[in-house]
Formats: sequence, C-alpha cells, structure tokens
Amino acid sequence: MADIPATMRAFVLTGHGGLDKLELKTDWPVPKAGPGDYLIKVHACGMNNTDINTRTGWYSRSVTDGTTAEGGSEGFDDAEEGAGSWGRQGIGFPRIQGADVSGTVVSAGEGTDPALIGKRVMIDTWLRDWDDPLNSDKVGYYGSERDGGYAEYTTAPARNVHALDSGLSDAEIATFATSSITAENLLHQAKVGDGDVVLIPGASGGVGSALIQLCLRRGAVPVAMCGASKADAVKALGAAAVLDREPEDLAGALQDAVGRDTVDVVADVVGGAMFKQFLEVLAPRGRYTCAGAIAGPIVEFDLRTFYLKDLVFTGATVVPPGLFKNLVGYVERGEIKPLLAATYPLEDLHAAQTAFLRKSHVGNIVISLE
Repeated sequence: MADIPATMRAFVLTGHGGLDKLELKTDWPVPKAGPGDYLIKVHACGMNNTDINTRTGWYSRSVTDGTTAEGGSEGFDDAEEGAGSWGRQGIGFPRIQGADVSGTVVSAGEGTDPALIGKRVMIDTWLRDWDDPLNSDKVGYYGSERDGGYAEYTTAPARNVHALDSGLSDAEIATFATSSITAENLLHQAKVGDGDVVLIPGASGGVGSALIQLCLRRGAVPVAMCGASKADAVKALGAAAVLDREPEDLAGALQDAVGRDTVDVVADVVGGAMFKQFLEVLAPRGRYTCAGAIAGPIVEFDLRTFYLKDLVFTGATVVPPGLFKNLVGYVERGEIKPLLAATYPLEDLHAAQTAFLRKSHVGNIVISLE
C-alpha cells in the first residue's frame, strides 16, 4: 500500500456564488476508501461548465443569462439557494468539485479488487444506483453529489473506476471524461450515423471539439461553428467546414460551405439567440439534441417549425450505462485525441476558471496536481 498522508491540498467550494466561494485548503483530511470504493491519488483534473454552473447557481431557473465571464466570476444574484445544482436537489457544502480525474489507485476498500492498486484510471462521472441504473432520479454527478478531483486524493465507487492503458499524459487523459462523454451521449441520443451532416455550435470548446472527432468516428460529416480566431484549429480537427459562430444567414452560410442549406442533426451546447436559426436549418425529420446553453437558456421557439418539419428533440444529460466504458476504449485505441488548451497548478484554480470563462481557448483546460 502506498504511503498515504493524513491531510492534503484541496480546493473546497463553500457555497453558491463567485470565485471567493472556492477556498484553497492545505490541511484537508484525506478521504478513506470505504466499502465498495477505491482511494485515488489525483494527478490531473479537467475543467468543465458544470464546475462553473454549480458554483454560481446557474442551474436555478431564476437565472436567465448565459454563462458569461462576469456572471461566472461573480455568481448570479437571482440564483435560488438550494436550486443551484444540475439535478435541482441542491448539493451539500463544503464540496470538492472536479469530475475529470486522471489518477492512480492507492487503496482498495472492502469488497473491491486490490489488483487495481497501482493502476492508472479514469472515473466515470455518473453516480448510479446499480439496482436501478436507468432511473434518472437516483443519479448523481462526480464533483457535485460527491467530492471530486480538485484535491490530491479522492474516492470513487469501484464500478466508476476504469483502468486505462495509454501513453497519453495525465493532463491529456483529464481532457476526456466530461467533454467526450457528453459529446458521445449527444450523438447517441440523436442516433447519428454514417453520412449524417451534423451542425456543431461552440465547436472550439471541450464538448464541441470532441463532437467533431466522434462524428468522424461514426462516419458523419461535422460542420463546425466558432469564432474566426479559432477556425484554423477547429478545421484541423477534421471539420468538413467551419462557419462563423453567429452568421446572419445560417442557411446561406451552409449552402456556401457544404452545398446544402440544411443539416440532419444539430448537436447544441450553446442555445441563446441562434436557437431559432438552428431549427430552421434542420431538414424534415431532423434531430436537435442539447446538453448545454452557454449563450443563454431562454430561447425563441416557433412550434410550427417543430411540428411541421416532424423534428425530433432530445436532451442529453444522464449518460446510459456502458457508454463510458466505450469511451475508455476509444482513448486506448487512439480513436479520439486530446485537445489540451492549457494546464494550471491547483493553487491557480481561480485563474484557470477565469481563463475558462473568457472562452479564448480551443479544447480543454486542466488542473495539474503534480
């Protein structure tokens, strides 16, 4: 067994609000691996929108703004206390956030396989009641309903811990869990297959960049939308075309770029003012699938567009069991590549979240604990 200290460095969320609610502790107790759990030494932990949204209380329906740099830094005054987590049940404080862990198992709790000690692992971010795994009312999220990876050590249920055989760095491994499984779930829910043309708003972010790669893996045709300064990097991922993030005439931009003014699927994490045009460019019986609303959750929606075109809508939050194991295989076989934008030490978590909110990066920002 590894020499496990009694205390550790950890960034602790003390409540909903601004960056001041994240406090660095240097003497936080190291958790113990209880029955059915592993204790994991964290090497790196990726950052995602859930971290920001939970801290600020953005999930509260009283908040109508997008995840702006100002709101993401200072919090939202109109957030309802107790309604600020993704599941609307509230979370307990203090809480250690961070879902995207790359680490090594150092201790095995009762009822687990000690052979995993010393193995490099990723953590499935969805916490389930395995007697009722498809019941969305019984799921939680790692780093939300349970302490996560913005600390030197963390625990996780054995069924969520996946050994990984890869030559990628820990920081690179930490880019995958939330972004790539969210992207895979979007494509799974929309039943994306060979030849489908998929419009990807916000293509320069973690989920968007993963969507491009996972579309290609399925034989689909990804059409990306992003800011002009990021277009070359997004194009290099394999997008068939890259459109401006807010074209005045989306249908015309599509016609010019790919020779048709419709798409089969919109895989959206942006929402906001472009939502109406997203639906207008969907072909009859097209599919709209959504896992976020960083540009704003309140949208203009003409029901006639929806029903006259026989559109199919799917939300994509809770991931079906088995998809994460598939993702680990994609990583091991090199079928998807990491897109690491920047790495920050744990002590600079505030600066990392500030950079994340500026959205000037392409790919994923990761916290290093080495």
